[in-house]
Amino acid sequence: MTSVAPLRLGTRDSPLARWQSEWVAAQLSERGIDVAMVPITTRGDTLSGPLGAVGGQGLFTKKIQQALLAGKVDLAVHSLKDLPTDHVPGLTLAAVPPRAGMFDVLVSNNWNCFEQLPTDSVVGTGSLRRRTQLLRLRPDVQVREIRGNVDTRLRKLDDGQFDAILLAEAGLVRLGLGSRITQRLMPEIMLPAVGQGALGLETRSDDATVRELLDPLDHRETRAAVTAERQMLATLRGGCLAPVGAWGRVEQSVLSLDGVVLSEDGQQRLFASHDTALEGASDLGQQVADDLISQGASELIASVRSTPQQRE
Repeated sequence: MTSVAPLRLGTRDSPLARWQSEWVAAQLSERGIDVAMVPITTRGDTLSGPLGAVGGQGLFTKKIQQALLAGKVDLAVHSLKDLPTDHVPGLTLAAVPPRAGMFDVLVSNNWNCFEQLPTDSVVGTGSLRRRTQLLRLRPDVQVREIRGNVDTRLRKLDDGQFDAILLAEAGLVRLGLGSRITQRLMPEIMLPAVGQGALGLETRSDDATVRELLDPLDHRETRAAVTAERQMLATLRGGCLAPVGAWGRVEQSVLSLDGVVLSEDGQQRLFASHDTALEGASDLGQQVADDLISQGASELIASVRSTPQQRE
């Protein structure tokens, strides 16, 4: 199928965002669809401090969504973990391609795993979720804020500002930096962010033509997993900055979801896990959230809102 005019794809201009958008463009090109990139600078791209301190919801997506609604672009490619769970009238998540590596990783030039980090080691992360889960297992290390794109963070590590840093596996692999990964942090160590490793292709709800063009890129199992995760987060009203982790996955046609909420110091941890058929993704997310709420999740999340939060 060949489109009449190039699809205008709105994207952030960071190296990772460009890689993600170029990947989507290549997938569409293989199907005979021309794509024109439209770089958009979001509010999050222009800030230098901890993003949670200025209200992190939508900092990396809102301007692109506004361009969609205004008809300036035809589709947007988001890192799904950055996309708020609140529905935006007039927009729809048209496709969720197959998920890449969804876990967090430790990157260090001197130590092979987080267990080997000496007491008082300085670990960098811009995520409260990562910070709390690390402190739960290693309360003896110093966790400090780190900002910037992947290359900037790696440079700070190499300059000796940190003994180790925590990053998303998918970002490193997509940028060809998988060799920098020291340790892949499995779920028993650290549950990933909601939507981590997944892309969200968003377009206008009334644009049936573009929705049809994007439909072949939608991956049923990935969509089910992230739907459950996002419903859990929406029910918790945690937002993408709260110390909330989730792991949705499909194994032998069964959809499972683990969810975790932590206190700011990581010493209190609430956990819930349930499973269902793929068709019950939203209900599964609701069930896990309700389980966490019954354990006190709402109070834990509220307790961290009074302090500066950090972006995923």
